[in-house]
Formats: sequence, C-alpha cells, structure tokens
Amino acid sequence: MSALILASASAARKRLLADAGVAAETEPAAIDESAIKQECRRAGRASGDCALRLAEAKARAVAARHQDRLVLGADQLLDCDGEWFDKPRDKADARDQLQRLRGRSHELVTAATVVRNSERLWHALDTPRVTLRVFSDAFLDRYLETMGERVLKTVGGYELEGLGAQLMEKVEGDYFAILGLPLLPLLHFLRGAGALAA
Repeated sequence: MSALILASASAARKRLLADAGVAAETEPAAIDESAIKQECRRAGRASGDCALRLAEAKARAVAARHQDRLVLGADQLLDCDGEWFDKPRDKADARDQLQRLRGRSHELVTAATVVRNSERLWHALDTPRVTLRVFSDAFLDRYLETMGERVLKTVGGYELEGLGAQLMEKVEGDYFAILGLPLLPLLHFLRGAGALAA
C-alpha cells in the first residue's frame, strides 16, 4: 500500500510525485468543480481561496472512502487580471484562450491539501507568474496542430515542460507549482508525517 492517495486524474501530478520517489495511488474525486467556482465568484472570493477550496473538496471526497489514509487534493486556476480560465472545451476554445493570453502575464494559482479521515493536516498555496510572448497567429495554428488533444488537458492550453515553452516570454516562481503541485512543501510535510524517510 502506498503512503499517499492522489485525488486527481492529472498525469502531470502523478509524474511529479513518481519522479520525486513518492509512491501514490490515484483516485479521481467526483466533485462539481464548476459549482464551487461559481459559489466562490458569487461570494467575491480570491482565486487562491477558490483553488484551496477545490483542492480540499477533492481530498475530502476521496478520504471519505479510505479510513486512515493520507489523501492529496490539488487544483490550479489560471487568473489573468481577475478573469479565471478553465481547461479549454475544444481546440477553438484553446485558440481563443491563447489569443487572449498572448502578450500578457497571468498567475497559475496552485493549491494542495492533505486530508486524513475528516481532518485537514496540511495545505499550501503558490502563485507563480507566466508571461506569454506576442506569437503570430501562424505559430499558434502550428502549435495547436502539433499539440492536438493535449491542449485540452491543461488550463490555458499549454504545457511549460513541452512545446508550450515556445509560447513563453517569462516565467517567475516555483517550477513544480507551475506544473501543478507545490512539491517541495509537500515533501517536507510527508517527511514530518513519517510518510517519507527523513
């Protein structure tokens, strides 16, 4: 049995954990993310508060099915001047998002929470900043054609660790948080909790 359950279907988060030597089972949480986001917007909550609520809701949903197990929930919101972006619905939406983000800076608001039973044991929030360059429409068309369905897997339609790097002008902040997980603080917590060797 692994030390951790990842309440997510994110291949990037699973890969980050595996590459860092953290054995984790994956069990996606079935929660209504759009309802939580809408509630946060109506209440005037900041994007960081919303990302933490989403991460905790995922962790709690899965922890309810696994007594005494550490469950990690995580979420990431793209916040561009107060506008929140979701994963693109289709390639046309991905193109629209990237055109709207072109030449602008945005925050990748990245939250993670660990829950055991009904208790939140740990949480972290990081807000790395990404600036996209002013790329041409021709480049954007080639990018979308090359990436295919992968543009639908990530908020904003890009992956920093792949071809999406060519869309970037500047990246500020923690690399792991940009990929979707505040990994170093998580590893510190897991060592303290006895889930990893100190």
